[in-house]
Amino acid sequence: MHSRVRVWLNRTYAENVFFMDQLRRNPSDRAVEIHATHADPDSPVLAAADTAELEPEGLSPAAYAEFALDQCQKRGIDVFVPRLHQAAIVAHRADFAAVGTALLAPPPEAVAVFHDKVIAYEAVQAVGVPVPPWWRVRTADELVAAVEELEADGHKACFKPASGAGGVGFRIITRAPFSLAQLNGFPSPYVSLDMVVEALAESEEQVDWLVMPRLEQPEVSVDTLTGPDNRVRLAIGRTKNGRRRGFTRDEQWLEPARLVAEGFGLHYLSNVQFRMFGDRPVLMDVNTRPAGGLHQLSLCGVNVPWAAVQLALGEDTGVIEPPFLGQDYTVVSGPRPLRPVSVPHQRVEEVEPLLASVPAPAPAVEAAQALPL
Repeated sequence: MHSRVRVWLNRTYAENVFFMDQLRRNPSDRAVEIHATHADPDSPVLAAADTAELEPEGLSPAAYAEFALDQCQKRGIDVFVPRLHQAAIVAHRADFAAVGTALLAPPPEAVAVFHDKVIAYEAVQAVGVPVPPWWRVRTADELVAAVEELEADGHKACFKPASGAGGVGFRIITRAPFSLAQLNGFPSPYVSLDMVVEALAESEEQVDWLVMPRLEQPEVSVDTLTGPDNRVRLAIGRTKNGRRRGFTRDEQWLEPARLVAEGFGLHYLSNVQFRMFGDRPVLMDVNTRPAGGLHQLSLCGVNVPWAAVQLALGEDTGVIEPPFLGQDYTVVSGPRPLRPVSVPHQRVEEVEPLLASVPAPAPAVEAAQALPL
């Protein structure tokens, strides 16, 4: 009989409550206990976990790796799924293995390649994966030159940080001056080129941006499950076209995703994103972690989080073929419980003097009579 599996997710996306649900509903009927940590006490992943703890703030990556190692040893973690400070953590894989913890994350070399989008684009292009035109810019002059070159070819320019995740910092360049039109309706990703140039001129901070043409839909995110032997066990594309979502196993998306996952050793769970540039798919981004929408593959009859945990534990899953592709769908929000609100922890010796100074409460009837009507 198998013993329970203890899994830890550190500071992760709220959507990974579904990842946790799938681990508990695994097809092996294995007992799973989940530990979660976060800096936000109201993160739903803390409420969804069996045990939870607030993370210390302000730790350097190296100090955080020490904190993580201590957590794994103290909590008896079998599989750790690191998101925050992933690079610093995977550099100490042997230390985690020594305390009995497997890291569900790629090796340091793979994480380093895809931390910087420029390095990533150069690397994947060298193995035959198509990428869009791009420019790395750090100054206003470089930005203007890149935008003008794109516009001369009939493209709309956009930019995003050279390192980052989740679409943070993505903006689309427009030549239209700022006006009330930008203040109507919901906030827009469009930003005036003049405003960006002015902000760069006034700022003392140096930027590191990737400028490229705005790519067209559909967007296809290929979730891959790859073993430590660099062989892909599963690849399914999730399509996005406006509100409509769906699934694909078309090789125009899956083949380049496999090239990336196998060629760079993206062990366990990764997500390779594509969009259209003209009439062909090009790489948009690579995430060396489970995608927030990974749980949606359950609509195809597969439990990918559990398969990844099995691989991390050394249990080979073999190639996983989805029994079907789910029908098109959309995503809506729904309620999830939170942990009860609690006061900061105090030591007993701090609490006793406070209690001594508090007057005895009035009887319930007297207290009720004292309330205004």
